[in-house]
Parts: sequence; C-alpha cells; structure tokens
Amino acid sequence: MLPKRIILMYISDVSGHRSATMAIEKALKTLSPKCEILNINAFNYTNPISEKVINRIYMEVIKHTPKLWDYLYDNPSVVKGLEKIKKSVHKSNSPKLKKLFDGFNPDLVVCTQAFPCGMVADYKKACGSNLPLVAVLTDYIPHSYWVYDTVDYYITPSEDVSDRLEKKGVAASKIRSFGIPFDHKFNQKLNADEILHKLNLNPRKPAILIMGGGQGLGPIKTIVKSLEKVKHDIQELIISGTNKCLYRSLKRKIRHYKKEIHLFGFVQNIHELMHISKMIISKPGGVTTAEVLSARLPMVIVKPIPGQEVNNTNFLTHKGAAIKVDDPKEVYRVIDELLGDKVKIGHLKQAAAEIAKPNASMDIAKLLLSI
Repeated sequence: MLPKRIILMYISDVSGHRSATMAIEKALKTLSPKCEILNINAFNYTNPISEKVINRIYMEVIKHTPKLWDYLYDNPSVVKGLEKIKKSVHKSNSPKLKKLFDGFNPDLVVCTQAFPCGMVADYKKACGSNLPLVAVLTDYIPHSYWVYDTVDYYITPSEDVSDRLEKKGVAASKIRSFGIPFDHKFNQKLNADEILHKLNLNPRKPAILIMGGGQGLGPIKTIVKSLEKVKHDIQELIISGTNKCLYRSLKRKIRHYKKEIHLFGFVQNIHELMHISKMIISKPGGVTTAEVLSARLPMVIVKPIPGQEVNNTNFLTHKGAAIKVDDPKEVYRVIDELLGDKVKIGHLKQAAAEIAKPNASMDIAKLLLSI
C-alpha cells in the first residue's frame, strides 16, 4: 500500500492552530515515516493580503475591545448574517484549492481551524468531491463555524464538547473525543535537576511559570508587579514569546524587582519549563491547556479573553483543574494561598490528570492513517 498523502491546514504562523498541525505531523511521521505531508497556512495561501489585515484587526479587537469579540464569537445572528459573505469567499477560493489538491493529490485533509475547514467543506459540496475532511477542534467549545455536512470526522477536546457538537446536529458516528493534539515531548520523563542546572535556576525556590501564549499576550507586566507581594520566596520564569516590546520592557525593569526573575523570549523548551515549575499563570489557549493538563501542572488563569478563552476557562474551572483570577493585581493572593496549601495543589493536579488526554496526537494520527 502506498504511503498516505495528507494536507494539514491551519491559520496564523504563531498560533495554537499551527502547533496542533505540527504535533499531528510529528505523530504521523513517527507512525508512518514515509507518509507525505503538506502543512500549510491556508489563510495565507488563499488570501495573503487579507490574512495580514484580518490578523491585525483581530489583535486590536482582543486587546482594546474584547467585548466586541465576545459579541461576535459564536453569535447565531452573526453566523447567519455572515453566511452569504462566507460562501462568496469560499467560492472565490475554490480555484486555488483545486490547484492545490490537483497538484498534491491528497488522501485526506485535516483542519485545526474553522476557516479552512469551512472552505474545504464548501469546496467538496460545490465540486461533488469525496475527499475525506477531518476537523480538529482546539478549544473547549464547538462553535457553529465548524459545522458542515461534508466534514467526515470531528476530533474534539473532551466528551463534553462532543455532546455539544451532537446538539448542533453532528452525527455521533463522526465524532472522536481524542483531545487537543500537542507535541508528545510533553509526555517524556525528564530530569528536573538537570534542567535546573542547565538553566541556572535555584532548586530551593518554587518556580512560577508565566506565559501569554506564543505572542506574549495578556496582563503579564501587571502580574509580575503583583507577584512582588508574594510572601513566599519564589523565582519567576517569564515567557514573552514573540512580543519583543514586552521582552524589552521587562528586561529594563528586572533589576528593580525584589523577586528572582528569569526572562525568556520565544522558546522551544516549554516542556522543560513546565516540568520544573510548581504552577503556571497563563492564557488558556487550547494547545497550552492540553500541555498543562498532561503535565498535571496547577493552572492560574488571569483575565481570559471573551470567546474561546472564557469557554476554555469555564471548562477547566468546572472540572477543578484551574483557578480563575479576574483582577491581575490580585494574583499574588492566589499564588501565596496555593504555595501554602499542598492539599489544594494536590486537588488541582488530580483534576488535571482526570481530564488530560496525553495520547491525543498519536490517537489522531492512527485515525488519519486508517481513513
């Protein structure tokens, strides 16, 4: 039998959607080294100019008018109102998709974001194509932009999401609750002492990992200022991601803080940093959440963005695997409470273990290779 030819589609190069496709690709190559994979930014491929404009608008909206994003996100009236525009965009993109599919001749297409999923789904309907299409949801909410008759399989983060997807009209036979795909290096057994030595960290101080996703978003500077009030002697591991402005700002201020601070930019060893950390303060992005749950790391979420982040937060707090803090100035209180309460930390770790799906990437890869 010939090796599978698979197209993986995401949008935005620095995003959980891309991290998810990279994790799936790695798992596929592990199981079937000879399979051929094309991993592409679908938005950039079909609409390179629009991608830059829309990404910029999105960033401005979530930074300055998050309530607007909350209104737009999975709003039935908005979904209905955009239907004609969406179909028109999909139709205009069909020639590019045809060229892509004719050139690569894939056995199936996998999408980790709703935009390319809808585009391929409508292409299949318009062209009468039976090309298998797999949708991989990377947040704990199955919003309406995912739902298409021509999607063959849905991979969901949890059984709760699968149930909600069924209520939106998706047949149960199409749904698999495998979890959110992430790099299986997060499941490796690591030596904490070696990591601490390599990074020149203090083994006697509990490490608090602070992140804002790949783009270093969120009230990180306010969080760092708040942690100055923590009574315990801690060390902070701050990941600024691609946010150079945040990195420069924190770099200037580090010497003025009393707490021990280690500042990192965009890194490839988050799995190591999670392994040596006592807890994490982070945005609840889907892929990050899956990694944190697999690491059984107590999670503190500060001021989540309306839409997918609020829904992810609601899922995690309902399951007892995270604590939400609305005011970033008050985060020090929660950190002090957790550091002084081993029982509560134990409960958070146990809850994380109960809902974690550490084998998500491999389970997804096995399904894809079987289609």
